[in-house]
Amino acid sequence: MADLSTPRSMPSLWNRIDRIWLLVAAVPVVIALIDPTAAWPIASGAIGALVHTAPFILFAVAAIGYLKATGAESLLARAFQGREARMVVLAALAGGLSPFCSCEVIPFIAALLAAGTPLSAVMAFWLSSPLMDPAMFAITAGGIGTGFAIGKTIAAVALGLFGGFAVMAMKANPVFADPLRPVENRGCGCGPSPFKGAPVWRFWNDPARRATFFEAARSNLIFLGKWLALAYLLEGLMIRYIPADLIGGILGGSGPGPVILAGLVGAPAYLNGYAAVPLVAGLMEQGMSPGAAMAFVLAGGVSCIPAAVAVWALVKPRVFAAYLGLALTGAIVAGLLWNALNF
Repeated sequence: MADLSTPRSMPSLWNRIDRIWLLVAAVPVVIALIDPTAAWPIASGAIGALVHTAPFILFAVAAIGYLKATGAESLLARAFQGREARMVVLAALAGGLSPFCSCEVIPFIAALLAAGTPLSAVMAFWLSSPLMDPAMFAITAGGIGTGFAIGKTIAAVALGLFGGFAVMAMKANPVFADPLRPVENRGCGCGPSPFKGAPVWRFWNDPARRATFFEAARSNLIFLGKWLALAYLLEGLMIRYIPADLIGGILGGSGPGPVILAGLVGAPAYLNGYAAVPLVAGLMEQGMSPGAAMAFVLAGGVSCIPAAVAVWALVKPRVFAAYLGLALTGAIVAGLLWNALNF
């Protein structure tokens, strides 16, 4: 009997295709059509960079899988207990070191704010959280250097402290009064809040936790792989076609101008923190100053779409504007300090 089942419609098939992988495949093809001599050097350079970064990627996905499987997220709640100043410090540290996405944090932060947790502690966490985690540290160390990764980690925590204590000092200001949006459902589709229960460090004895480990490792390996593959291709394009003296003239040097410009450009131009690492590495090879690179990754990381949406979903526009202002100010200051340390 003939198969009379309904064929898969093209729109449905198109919706199932990962646009990033499609772009990764399309870039070498387009280069080959436009500039055939450049296609293989750019593609092979991207492959070589991925191979070089592979140990860092594997460490990162294993670390994330372990933390997810053990339920270590529950430790984060302890940062929001005690005196306000203590909460700010612990929240900045927790945000700068935790491996959890902004989307997962939405229900947790919503519950904290609704329960009366000081906005200063929440702001400290929000500012430091998108900037650094174990995976980001590994990728940054492999792509730019361990020194830059350590510097960014310190800057992430410092930015959280700066924002948290600034809000604490100005908490009587009307800008920070009644910060929450009147929205009932603040979930993000990631499921229930992961910040419950106690960690189980020997997770391998539990089949469900083992499954969580492998699923988290698999999904993050795919995520990092596709974004880094695209970023290394774009890095190759940038190095081949953008003159080094142009980048050096605009974003090089030790003065404040390149750092401020990098912070202002990084805020709207940033899409993904992992993909930014190879691009920034390429820009630095072309002459971008270390301080401009630091300002770019800090300002961009805090204002990238996932991080910004997590804040916008919960607080009123005036608090969101304060969040962006504190982020940009802190990023530029950190960039200037990093320049001073590296010139």
